[in-house]
Amino acid sequence: MKNVIVGLGEALWDCLPDGKKLGGAPANFAYHTGQFGLNTLAVSALGEDSLGTETLEELKNKGINYLMPLVDYPTGSVQVELDNAGIPTYDIKEGVAWDNIPFTPELEEVAKNCSCVCFGSLAQRSSVSRQTIQKFIEATPESCLKIFDINLRQNFYTKDIICNSLKQANILKINDEELITIGRLFGYPGLDIENKCWLLLGKYNLDMLVLTCGVNGSYVFAPNLLSFRETPKVEVADTVGAGDSFTGTFAAAILNGIAIPEAHQLAVEASAFVCTQHGAMPKFPKDLIDKIKK
Repeated sequence: MKNVIVGLGEALWDCLPDGKKLGGAPANFAYHTGQFGLNTLAVSALGEDSLGTETLEELKNKGINYLMPLVDYPTGSVQVELDNAGIPTYDIKEGVAWDNIPFTPELEEVAKNCSCVCFGSLAQRSSVSRQTIQKFIEATPESCLKIFDINLRQNFYTKDIICNSLKQANILKINDEELITIGRLFGYPGLDIENKCWLLLGKYNLDMLVLTCGVNGSYVFAPNLLSFRETPKVEVADTVGAGDSFTGTFAAAILNGIAIPEAHQLAVEASAFVCTQHGAMPKFPKDLIDKIKK
């Protein structure tokens, strides 16, 4: 696979009030980016169990290419509770397959041909997957777009993991609640939102910082550029996967040479659409796809 776009990390089932759905940021990212005709791959690990079998079937049904070796741990699952506004909270099971993603020669070959990789902090909670993610990123070409979608969950992160990931990335994707947590963790809680973002952008030599603030809009910070977009008002079914659709659409647009402000607008449209649908992987409307797909 040449110029492959990789979602790297957790593969799991979101156990929602109305049933279970395949989730995990890497598969969501690969699915949404792939809707724009790009060569995508979801990378994780699965257990030799019924959920693992269902995962492979669902990936095939969704048309998602994958590299997910079977390991001697159960396939990941998450208990998801939704509040009255459709906002999820997560109970993420530990000691599962995606905590044990092996770094294989096949995966190293993928890394060498990677044009974009999206990774987070959650899959780095275990040393095995953390080392695999770090080795993968180190093996990518210099030109590879490396997106750190920070994705803080429960207590599954440390300052060291976040610092190391920021140093390896050239794009940070973060939400407003995560930004507050990072401000406290890094010792600058008094700064306002924009100053925190400019500080992170400069300190870690990032090309871009994407900040989403729920109903309060979203920002993209880049050297000498600030883009802000309001969040469209839509009837929310649930917000599961909305952030991943934003990241996937933004990445697809940037990779296809679309300027940051327009890429930002398209990402906002994609995320708003996903909020109107149930589950993390709805099919985008054709008119949205046509704005990016070459």
